[in-house]
Amino acid sequence: MAKKEEPKEVKVTKEAAQEKKEVTKKEVPQETRKEEKKHEGKGEKEHIKKERKGAPKEGKKEGPAPKEGEPEIKHIVRIADTDLEGKRSVQYALTGIKGISRRIAKILAVNAGLNPYATMGYLDDTDIEKLQSSVDSIQSIIPYWMMNKQNDYLTGDDRNVIGTDVLLSVNEDINLMKKIRSYKGVRHERGLKVRGQRTRSTGRKGRTVGVTRAAIAAKAAAAKEGEKKEEKGAGK
Repeated sequence: MAKKEEPKEVKVTKEAAQEKKEVTKKEVPQETRKEEKKHEGKGEKEHIKKERKGAPKEGKKEGPAPKEGEPEIKHIVRIADTDLEGKRSVQYALTGIKGISRRIAKILAVNAGLNPYATMGYLDDTDIEKLQSSVDSIQSIIPYWMMNKQNDYLTGDDRNVIGTDVLLSVNEDINLMKKIRSYKGVRHERGLKVRGQRTRSTGRKGRTVGVTRAAIAAKAAAAKEGEKKEEKGAGK
């Protein structure tokens, strides 16, 4: 069978395509060719990162700027050697001081002539000074039955302790109970519960209550050794 000859037009197109490939290979540098060979057959496509709508931008968020004519808020207000939150109301910000409850804080704010529901950070320096003076004279403002240190053991006075004096007074009371060997003082020394709670099933952390297993095992081992010695003596 004689081979069919391809038409001249087809031969011309094939030769032109080969010439184009050779020209492109010469123009493209070797580095790009290597990169193309690496990615050939893998099907990897470069994904362009698109920014999501409403996504948070990088960097710290700045708080809302104050409006024109409004004073800037003080984020920290210092009263009675404690830092109080300026975003909270006066009534709740004063509770940051140890020894001052919500009821006492409201009484102090009203005594200073301030609105207890006003924001602490928007108060003027004069208002803060009024609050400071009312906190300093707390014993003369609140009744004795609201004070946290009534009938002091040494002086017999009624006073309200605030700030760091609260911890000092508590430690002094505990040490006094330990010295006079009261029931509560002995319980404090042993690390046990003080206020009448049951300790059979709870309060097992820290110092162990009752007999430990190690002590029982030690007693059993000592008893066995004694029995062996007695048997040896009887055998002689």
